[in-house]
Amino acid sequence: MNAGSGRRRLPIRGSAGRRSAGANVRFRRSRGVLPPDRFTTRSRLAWLNSASARIGTTLDLERTAQELAEFTVPRFADGAAVDILESVLRGDEGSRKTEPGIPQMRATALCAIEELSNLEPTPVGEIFVHAKEPHETLLHRYVLRQGKPVLLSRVRDDDFIRVAPTVSAAAQLRAAGVHSYLAVPLIARGLLLGSVDFVRGRGAPPFSTTDLALAEQLASKAAVFIDNARLYGREREHVVSLQRSLLPRVTPATPGLLVHSEYAPAAAHHGVGGDWYDVMALPGGRTALMVGDVMGHGLPAAATMGRLRTVARTLMTLDMAPERILARLDLATRDLEDEQVSTCLCAVYDPADSSYTLASAGHLPPLLLDGQGAADLVPVPAGAPLGAGVIPYDPVRLHVPDGARLVMYTDGLIKSRDADVDAQLDRLRAAALSLPPGSLEKGGLVERAPAAAARFDEAVLLVTTSAALPAGDLWVWELPQDGRAAAAARGLVTGQLAAWGLEELADVSELVVSELVGNALRYGNGPGELRLLRGERLVLEVSDTGPDLPQIQHAGLSDEGGRGLQLINMLCRRWGSSRTVTGKVVWAEQNMPSSIPGRGSKVDLGL
Repeated sequence: MNAGSGRRRLPIRGSAGRRSAGANVRFRRSRGVLPPDRFTTRSRLAWLNSASARIGTTLDLERTAQELAEFTVPRFADGAAVDILESVLRGDEGSRKTEPGIPQMRATALCAIEELSNLEPTPVGEIFVHAKEPHETLLHRYVLRQGKPVLLSRVRDDDFIRVAPTVSAAAQLRAAGVHSYLAVPLIARGLLLGSVDFVRGRGAPPFSTTDLALAEQLASKAAVFIDNARLYGREREHVVSLQRSLLPRVTPATPGLLVHSEYAPAAAHHGVGGDWYDVMALPGGRTALMVGDVMGHGLPAAATMGRLRTVARTLMTLDMAPERILARLDLATRDLEDEQVSTCLCAVYDPADSSYTLASAGHLPPLLLDGQGAADLVPVPAGAPLGAGVIPYDPVRLHVPDGARLVMYTDGLIKSRDADVDAQLDRLRAAALSLPPGSLEKGGLVERAPAAAARFDEAVLLVTTSAALPAGDLWVWELPQDGRAAAAARGLVTGQLAAWGLEELADVSELVVSELVGNALRYGNGPGELRLLRGERLVLEVSDTGPDLPQIQHAGLSDEGGRGLQLINMLCRRWGSSRTVTGKVVWAEQNMPSSIPGRGSKVDLGL
């Protein structure tokens, strides 16, 4: 007889994957009509062969361990426990038998018949403490230290304390009538992954050397399945980590807009891929929002997502219109060597009139909740996916009331194998309406969405809530189309800065606004609107209908012009221009003083 195994209190396991100390016990019915010897000679091989179909049905490590425990009860044993090395559960390799000490173990799967329901189980998911001499269990001494199996055909009174780690656990084993004990290591590729131990109680024959050989063969099969699940889980963690690292870590401050984001990876490795979102503050208080989904899964999709997001951020910094961003992204996608395609929804929010400008490249329509109890899908024209080469894209302008919420998402939120898209979209709308106040902004729709319970693809959720800007922070004026425009603009700007207590920015602002209005008169068919925004920085913006974007020119010593933009470039933190539907806007941004005065009110200045 081999040295006996000292299993701690009998493991009795609940539903797979659950790591709670509560209802984690899985009981099987009594042995019933099973023969006393459990197996005939012919049935042993058939039972062992069936293990391949019953164990390892998924690539989830904990589920595989649970399947191993349930496969052996009650046919082979009255109780079974599977413990896995903590390092293996983290995705690392197992322990080599030559390594000193006992590796840290975690109770992973438990199962027993009803007659053994009074034992003291270690809650699944908890790390059990290794006892030290003189109470070191036989499981520790032989299975974990040396990688050898343990067989106690007949457990004597003095063996219980060698099997169980505590006196209380030993007494429970004795009272339950446990009389035979067997433990084998789980070894794959020469590495110890964990252990599995078995017990038999009243009415069952003791374990024999034949049972030991059968358990070793079963453990060898199961160890391969567990190791495959470990490798699969580690690869999934790598993909998820890459995916998360490619997404924004924080969302920027956005005037007049509250943004909440949520990324929910799929449970399966193949569901992780190319979903992304982005938020960027634009000049003039506008905000660019984007949600996209690269078709495909795994590392290639995640890498493509990272490249597309980088291109998209570059385009968004140019303050381009959403439809133009998608058109440029389509060209960039077609240049990728992997020939992947992606859907994308792009939006720009303008707090001046509480409006969104949206354009879609084959993406699902956003959901608008008006704050009054209604929710509707926004009918954005769905263009071709990025990479298909079918452009242009058609924008739509949407005005929303204060407090309205726009929900942008990827198809992982609604994707289903048994329902069409329209039905799922209706369910999504109903789920959004049923959420309690504040839950939508906390990602509650991820759990309530149609595909929440059976979601097999990752999902991105972006919720934006329009809110009124602080009083007096953003002002827009119409400028005259003649020579009075520059003087009027200077008066408006200096007057408002005085009302804000920002007189120290007045000199630079006068020069900047004069240059912007002068360029609009000379090259842009006259100025349109003047916009002044007080936020983290002071932004001046002038629009016109001219098609040409301004550029800094080299001015000679004798040249009378060409130095205005050079001065703006030196005096301001940054400046830029972007095209609009009717022409372009040119803006300049200055840093705020170190001590920002209190909020003022707009000065009533006439033209």
